[in-house]
Amino acid sequence: MKTFSKGIHLGHKKEATESLPILKAPLPKRAILPLQQSLGAPAEALVKLGDVVQEYQKIADSTKFISVPLHAPIAGKVTRIDKLPNAAGLAVPSIVIEAAEDQQGATPASDRRPWKELCREEIRAAVREAGIVGLGGATFPAHVKLSPPQEKKIDTVIINGCECEPYLTVDHRLMLERPRDILSGAGAIARAVGAQRVIIGIENNKPDALQAMTAEALKADQPAEVLSLETKYPQGGEKMLIKAILGREVPSGGLPMDVGVVVHNVGTAVAITEALETGKPLVERVVTVTGGGVREPKNLLVRIGTPFADLIEQCGGLTEDAAKVIMGGPMTGTAVSTLEVPVVKATSSILVLGKKEVASFAEGNCIRCGRCIRACPVGLMPNYLADFSKIKNWERVEEYHVADCIECGCCTYVCPARIFLVQRFKVAKRELQLRKAVCK
Repeated sequence: MKTFSKGIHLGHKKEATESLPILKAPLPKRAILPLQQSLGAPAEALVKLGDVVQEYQKIADSTKFISVPLHAPIAGKVTRIDKLPNAAGLAVPSIVIEAAEDQQGATPASDRRPWKELCREEIRAAVREAGIVGLGGATFPAHVKLSPPQEKKIDTVIINGCECEPYLTVDHRLMLERPRDILSGAGAIARAVGAQRVIIGIENNKPDALQAMTAEALKADQPAEVLSLETKYPQGGEKMLIKAILGREVPSGGLPMDVGVVVHNVGTAVAITEALETGKPLVERVVTVTGGGVREPKNLLVRIGTPFADLIEQCGGLTEDAAKVIMGGPMTGTAVSTLEVPVVKATSSILVLGKKEVASFAEGNCIRCGRCIRACPVGLMPNYLADFSKIKNWERVEEYHVADCIECGCCTYVCPARIFLVQRFKVAKRELQLRKAVCK
């Protein structure tokens, strides 16, 4: 069974939603839209207070290459342009749209050509115009991945269907319900980067998804291989996936394109298909609402900007013992302090944990057991990184390659001293970014 070295094995905890079909959530009465929704430059508002906007209208954009535009998920009126809290609790520039009374939900009309009739530049332009980002959680602008430098020859496209985080079932359901769209998006990606080979990697705890994707691959326009991978965390990480499938190792500080590969999530592939076939921008995504703290777990197709409170209400509300709400999975997600934060392009899950699923720990002292080193899938030495970070020796932190940390949480999970390792590495990376910015 193909896999990567190190990593950890987790209970998948997907039983509550893995067999539930994707349901379409009602359109929100109010959409809150942070202007920073990609791993890149924030967009700038193209609308002003009081403007009436149409569904799918572009409302924010940027001239920067590593950035994406933002579109109105509902028709209505712009009632506020201000700094509002995001999932991390930071006040960020946002646009608020109050829905029109006659809101029905539009269907984009398009005379678009099939992706096989489009050149590379046309595919990239359409993906960029649709505001598509990586929907696996990283939110890197999709058109940037589709635009490798000429000297970077891409031979393989990997479509990531691993979904290795516990609780999440978004990608699983997409592979069961929309395999054609995944294969079509994969074909468009391959055409855009000039790759001849498409591989879809799926963990072996999803046998029905493996079967569905294999059946679709046999009749798809784009030839594709479907591979079963060992269920191990973080199998879905780009570098881990490339190592497991192709045996290639992305160099320190490098990118998948350095080894001839482009990786995209299955949800991103679906979004690309929609953009190319219908002209529909990325205004909605599938979100798993689950955990012991929510009464009726569901997989929902949700408009971007919908407040968390609306979705939890649609899932029967909170249980009496609801204790913590996380955007994303339990390993890499962000705990939120209010249910008024909105769904954004990065929101794969709203995880509501009950009291029995939550534990608080006090940090202990490192006992030099080496478990973090044995678990780190990138091959770092988290114990030394933590020591240098604690004493603010940023030069040594950089020497020990903190920039290569993918923040998967494996080290923190296995640490018997309960040291908040990932949190320290995030602080260290932020500090190094600030220092470099000052030097410029």
